[in-house]
Formats: sequence, C-alpha cells, structure tokens
Amino acid sequence: MPGKKTSHNHLIVSPGRNKGTFLSESGEILTPPAGWTFLPAGDAGVTRRVKSKGPAWVVQVTRGRRKISKGIWADAGHIRVSKQEVLAKRATPAYARQQERAIARREAAQEAYAEEFYCKVIRFLNFHPKYRTEAELLGKKISAHATPVGSGTVARTRRIPVEKRAEAAVIAWMRHQTTAYDSMKIARVKGKRREIRRELARRSVVLLNAYRLGQDIEEACPLKRALEGLS
Repeated sequence: MPGKKTSHNHLIVSPGRNKGTFLSESGEILTPPAGWTFLPAGDAGVTRRVKSKGPAWVVQVTRGRRKISKGIWADAGHIRVSKQEVLAKRATPAYARQQERAIARREAAQEAYAEEFYCKVIRFLNFHPKYRTEAELLGKKISAHATPVGSGTVARTRRIPVEKRAEAAVIAWMRHQTTAYDSMKIARVKGKRREIRRELARRSVVLLNAYRLGQDIEEACPLKRALEGLS
C-alpha cells in the first residue's frame, strides 16, 4: 500500500498528481496512513505539539523561489489532543502575561527597525540641505509603507543588508509614484519587465541627483509633484 513503509517517519511531501496522494522528496508516491488527518498551517503551537507526539508529513508547495508549508498530515488523535493542550495552556494567567511581554518586545523591535530603516533611507537619499524637508517627508512616507510586519516589501527581507533594502524601497516607491509603470502594458517576454525596471530605476536616480546637488527643481518634475501630494 503506498505510504506504508514511510508512515512512521517525519517527511516533507508535496501534493501528488492524483487527489489524496503526495510525493516524498525522493519522488515516492505516498498516501496518508489510516487514522491520519490534515492540520492546516496557521497555529505553530499546535503544529509543534503534534510533531512531538509522533510522525508527521509536512506538505510544502513551491511559490516562485519559496517553499511554503500548507500544513501537516498526522495522527488524528495527536492533533485533537494537541489542540486541547494548547487551548488549556493559553487559558492560564501565566500565558497571558507571557503574551503581553512578547507583544511588547515585538513592538519595541519594530519601532527600532522602523527608525533604523528611516535613517538608512535618508542616508541613501542624501539630499542637499536645502531639500531637507523634502528628504524627511519622503523618508517618512517610504518607511511607513515599507516597514510594517507582513507588508511583503523588500524592507522585510533579511536576505540583503538594511542599506540595500532602503535603496530598493526608495527605487520601488519612485517607480510607482513618479513613472507610468503601474499602467504600462509590458510584453510577456522573458526579461522585459526587468529591463523596464532597470531603465525606470536609472531615471529615478537622475531625479534624485537633482535634489542631491541642490539644483533648482522645475514644476514639471515628477518627484516634485509626488512630494506635493504627500504634504
């Protein structure tokens, strides 16, 4: 029976071609053992407890370059008991205090990161002193948009240094606010969107350089108009 010899292992699997089947990392076709059920992702506490009680299969799907967990297959009894245990724990005063401390730590860390990111944005902008007000306005707007947890922006990635995140966030904001990128019809040709983004980034740097050098800014400047819309 498919899945029988691997039913007592912790595995990473992906959905199979046929409903109810899965593929192991080695390509073996598996079906969940009798008495197992699916626990969707979303509650890490329950998931950890289920895994600690016995074998489980982590169901992963690929989204671009990322592997995303959809949940786990495991013994139905283990899942039921784990949910009960977690609910009981979360009903205690000690757990409530623990959560309050955790929330306070996260909020403090987020506030510190938002401030750090803002400073990195200001440093990248490097506007002439005569445009200090514009730099601060732009820095606050970009940071407020990019830094919230769950925003999905480049500012939330840890794969590149924060300085590079700030630079990328500025260029992304410029692309959406000072160009026609959002309304462009881009041909479905490999590399075309990347090519257009590079060209728009180059134009954005030209706009920024005028502020960095302290030049007089024309009324028609796209960045000037965008900044006026923020004030």
